[in-house]
Amino acid sequence: MHVKILGSGCANCVNLEKATRQAVNELGLDATFEKVTDHADIAAYGIMRTPGLVVDEQVLLSGRVPTTRQVKDLLAAR
Repeated sequence: MHVKILGSGCANCVNLEKATRQAVNELGLDATFEKVTDHADIAAYGIMRTPGLVVDEQVLLSGRVPTTRQVKDLLAAR
C-alpha cells in the first residue's frame, strides 16, 4: 500500500499522518508513506483544501483531520 499525505507540512498534515500511521499499524497493513508538498502535485489530485489522504492513487479524504478510527474505516472500505 502506498500512502500519500498531501499538504504543506502544517499541524493538520502532521496529525493526519500520525492518525494514518496508527491506523495502518493497528490494521497490520504494510504501507509506505510519502509526503507531497508541491501545490501543483496536490492540485493534480483535485484537492483544494489540505490535508489530503491518497492511498494507492485514490483520494480518500481532504480538508479535514480524521480520527484514527475514521482512517481505519476508510482503509477497510477500499
